Amino acid sequence: MRYASKFQEGAIEIRTTNRGSPISSLVSKKMQSVYRRLRHHHFDQSPAQIASFKLFIPLSDRFNRANDTRSASTLATKGVGHLVRKGTGGRSSVSGIVAAVFGATGFLGRYLVQQLAKMGSQVLVPFRGPEDSQRHLKLMGDLGQIVPMKYNPRDENSIKAVMAKANVVINLIGREYETRNFSFEEVNHHMAEKLAVIAKEHGGIMRYIQVSGLGASPSSPSRMLRAKAAAEEAILRELPEVTVMRPAVMIGTEDRILNPWAHFAKKYSFLPLMGGGSTKIQPVYVADVASAIIAALKDDGSSMGKTYELGGPEIYTIHELAELMYDTIREWPRYVKVPFPVAKVLATPRELLVNKVPFPMPVPTIFNLDQIEALSTDTVVSDDALTFEDLGIMPRKLKGYPTEFLIQYRKGGPQYGSTVSEKVSRSWD
Repeated sequence: MRYASKFQEGAIEIRTTNRGSPISSLVSKKMQSVYRRLRHHHFDQSPAQIASFKLFIPLSDRFNRANDTRSASTLATKGVGHLVRKGTGGRSSVSGIVAAVFGATGFLGRYLVQQLAKMGSQVLVPFRGPEDSQRHLKLMGDLGQIVPMKYNPRDENSIKAVMAKANVVINLIGREYETRNFSFEEVNHHMAEKLAVIAKEHGGIMRYIQVSGLGASPSSPSRMLRAKAAAEEAILRELPEVTVMRPAVMIGTEDRILNPWAHFAKKYSFLPLMGGGSTKIQPVYVADVASAIIAALKDDGSSMGKTYELGGPEIYTIHELAELMYDTIREWPRYVKVPFPVAKVLATPRELLVNKVPFPMPVPTIFNLDQIEALSTDTVVSDDALTFEDLGIMPRKLKGYPTEFLIQYRKGGPQYGSTVSEKVSRSWD
């Protein structure tokens, strides 16, 4: 039995396919009775009641109102501490946070999305690549909590569509090499500035977190770090309450330092050390950086308007970090010391051709000109900087769990290696 309802000039007409049926007549009488009650009901359109109805207007409908006072405001002064929370704090709870994480499909992004989803937050994942580029993130949250959204970083309307329902914006966008389509300045500076401008116009963003890089400075020899510094300055002009995170070189399963080193060492049986390997860095475990961002989100707003330098608990020279890599993959260490001028000459051809050839250039790994420039100076946490300790976090040492992913490079399997002369006995033998 099918029923059709039709609204014409405020009247309801009930039509049935079988008028003689007792069921159809009963439904018809019920519907007519409901309509009579609704027709004689009038709402009191007092100012208070009208104001209460305005609360149900979706944020996206008010997004571009020029006269909306919220558009002129910046971030909330109390952070997200006042949000309504439900549940015990697990993935099936409601944290009240709706976070738009730009750059979520990258290295740091997967660890941050996992921690946001674990606390019951809804995560909006803007992506510009293929549909499968964000598939691994959907498993990290409860049903419907990870929301992939196709967008174009050069299209303001698509960015506004991502931010429309968000109350937190986290920018992880960054790249340490140039391509034909995106320069250092566009990726690391202009995109970040555009996100900050749109977040300010939004009016409903309570927290904005910008992930920069340790050593970001207008005087840095690295173009990427100079662009990161320009982005920080531009964002602070738009949103003085922004929280800036400056992580050091991040170590983890998908990292871009120990993985390339181990692959190169396995393939060519040696590792080039830029500048002799004497440069000092302060590498940090990637999951600790994600925890620092979560800690800043959870506070009472005390981290707003501040910059944190996130380095690991130990300072390594490049040579010492390479020794840790060789020890983990169980290979005999062999090095070739490459002076900085020679390394720059080897890395320059790609940078000269990247915008001149009609095809994409290979992604640089060991000989990345901008990274070579960055390694020409020490990059460690400043003495007077805010650090993990100010966020209540104790970063982990690299030796052990954070570098266990290098076991995959051991010759013969996890129990073997070139430096192991005999089979390691198993506990169940």
